[in-house]
Amino acid sequence: MAELPVGKIHMEVLEKLLLSYTRSNGRVVVGAGIGEDAAVIEMGDGYLIAKTDPITCVTDEVGHYLVNINANDIAAMGGTPRWFLATILMPEGSSDEDLENIFAQISASCFDLGIIYCGGHTEVTTGVENPIVVGQMLGEAKKNELKPTTGAQCGDDLVITKTAAIEATAIIARERYEELRDVMPEEFLQRARNYLYDPGISVVRDSLVVKNCEGVHALHDPTEGGIATGIYEMALASNLGVQVLGDEIPVSEETRILCSYFDVDPLGTFASGSLLIAVSPSATGEVIRKLAEADIAAKKVGELVERERGMWITRDAELSPLIVFHQDELSRIFG
Repeated sequence: MAELPVGKIHMEVLEKLLLSYTRSNGRVVVGAGIGEDAAVIEMGDGYLIAKTDPITCVTDEVGHYLVNINANDIAAMGGTPRWFLATILMPEGSSDEDLENIFAQISASCFDLGIIYCGGHTEVTTGVENPIVVGQMLGEAKKNELKPTTGAQCGDDLVITKTAAIEATAIIARERYEELRDVMPEEFLQRARNYLYDPGISVVRDSLVVKNCEGVHALHDPTEGGIATGIYEMALASNLGVQVLGDEIPVSEETRILCSYFDVDPLGTFASGSLLIAVSPSATGEVIRKLAEADIAAKKVGELVERERGMWITRDAELSPLIVFHQDELSRIFG
């Protein structure tokens, strides 16, 4: 019996579990699988998209994180997030004000995205030291809008929106603020803390802009394990290889400085806020242009290739195998 390490379950272990214990039927269009952002269920003329995801490593603005990371997975399937439920587990000693803050954050974030907060479960338990919140998001998609991770095609360009490690930048600046304020300028830290909202951890608008563009074959929402792991998941799910231009992946000044300070690789840490897009080379320019019109930066950072060519990344002019970060790089900071 092997002890499981902290972080994402290794893909080989998870795949075995999914194959052994999950099942599908004629109405489950997209079921459990490595790299897929959500389940898709046939509902007559359209699809119901379902997702559940927790927040476990942050204490500040936990409700905002919760709603957005779940909404992102609906959007990354080409869907529109509609209904939200939350399970909230509070530690002993929590106050009614602590609980109300989480409810208020969830409610405000749902309102901003046009989502109905419609239920869940709440309790105080001895099993946690910090609030643990688990979200379940339901959404809808038309049948011609679905963009599963498995849809990438050989020869597609790989496009990324915004910059790497947006979510991680906000987490570091917020959760380690007291430590950092002694060594970094206040203005810098406030910019980094505000990454939660600007550029923000949502990709709902990104998806809305591109999901109906001709030539867009797949979308993916990289989260834990970062951009590198998200790219790996997309290639693996589509049975493809990938050539990543690592030096082309945008990394902001705030992200670069904070990651360097804590010895964190920005390509291997929480990446909510960026959307991965697999798009035909003939349509790449148009997709990037449409995103720019919506004030969303985007850039080509690689190419999906035949599986036999493997998964590689070029960084600092050196070619090496693409790393999968089973344990998010923030574990260097938070354990």
